[in-house]
Amino acid sequence: MNKSLEEINNTVPIPDRKDSKLKKLIAFSGPGALVAVGYMDPGNWITSIQGGSLYGYLLLSVILLSSLIAMLLQSMCAKLGIVTGMDLAQSTKNLVGKKISFILWIISELAIIATEIAEVIGSAIALNLLMKIPLIIGVAITVLDVFLLLILLKYGIRTIEALVFVLISTIFCIFLYEVALANPNINSIIYSFIPSKDILTAHVEQGESAFFIALGIVGATVMPHNLYLHSSIVQSRRYNRKDKNALKEAIKYAKIDSNIQLSFSFFINCLILILGSALFFGKNPEDIGRFTQLYDALQDNSMVGTIASSSLATLFALALLFSGQNATITGTLTGQIVMEGFINLKLSIWKRRIITRLIAITPVIICVYFWDGKEDLVEKLLVYTQIFLSLSLPVSMVPLLYLTSSKKIMGKFVNCISASAVGWLSTGVLIILNSQLILETIKSSF
Repeated sequence: MNKSLEEINNTVPIPDRKDSKLKKLIAFSGPGALVAVGYMDPGNWITSIQGGSLYGYLLLSVILLSSLIAMLLQSMCAKLGIVTGMDLAQSTKNLVGKKISFILWIISELAIIATEIAEVIGSAIALNLLMKIPLIIGVAITVLDVFLLLILLKYGIRTIEALVFVLISTIFCIFLYEVALANPNINSIIYSFIPSKDILTAHVEQGESAFFIALGIVGATVMPHNLYLHSSIVQSRRYNRKDKNALKEAIKYAKIDSNIQLSFSFFINCLILILGSALFFGKNPEDIGRFTQLYDALQDNSMVGTIASSSLATLFALALLFSGQNATITGTLTGQIVMEGFINLKLSIWKRRIITRLIAITPVIICVYFWDGKEDLVEKLLVYTQIFLSLSLPVSMVPLLYLTSSKKIMGKFVNCISASAVGWLSTGVLIILNSQLILETIKSSF
């Protein structure tokens, strides 16, 4: 079987065992940043903003639980890739055969396209806020970011990882600064990390239910394509594939890297929800929770008083643009992984990028055209892409848990009983919640 992402596989050198732990951690760090990007894309932003706007701090517990589940799943992905030398798509194909693999590839591609739609919308709105570029033109401009990835790939995976980490750090600092100025209620924030039954029952008039948004947060936080991505890019490190001690060390540092970076994404998503709550909670649901409104609020003294500033609004729009560009890099790499892994089809990066982006922008252009550039309706499409991601998540979670819980496949690196139990419980709960969402959607249609 071909190596996963062969062009970067086994290309990053690792220090000798005698070197310091810090040097080793730095060498292994990077894949976690690429994975964390998927947990803070524009889809996360819109669900977190709406959650904070409509329900205050209520859904912070959902972000916390989703992030903890994500850390568990991503550690399993890293372990799978390091131990087997295959990514999740390749391992799943070996498990289920060609016919089912083709179906799983279609579902995975649709999930990637849903992610791309979120990135397109976020980037187009950011361009509109920063330079007043019409949405439909901004959507078309996003096709050009294919050249960004092509240029970066020439400098190697470490350059991409470094750039992504810088952008993540910038986004984190921007939101930390803006939330600090908004002066939120710290005690209420702390208590909101304890799950409440109100998440299942709360509903405001003319707004989505708390449960609906909570499921969108889960779909936006635990990203299906990240499970494939992580299992592949951890193999970019040049460790001894036949030495069990080397594998153990690689798994250890991959987990540390992943958990550190996912902690960044957790804090960023919390900060976005807190900012949405600070600016909009308690106001008319029809007038809150959108990117444009948040941008305007950061400039409006009547809404935010002393924190209002055009520079704050500009920082917000820049962070949104960086988020979209960050996520577009990882989306392309993941598309290559699932295509090669499930159906053994290899395309050049630029062809893959152009095809995926053109497919993704088509529904956005149609929506922008028929909705005449109404940002609220366009952003609603973005929310629904996150719901689809949540619905498609079990398709990747179930094979991952089965594979990493198999002693035959993983040997001494098999999941411990508690990790498997939590993973299967999370999957079961998600399937039940998804089923309930489908029933509610059907009922509301009649």
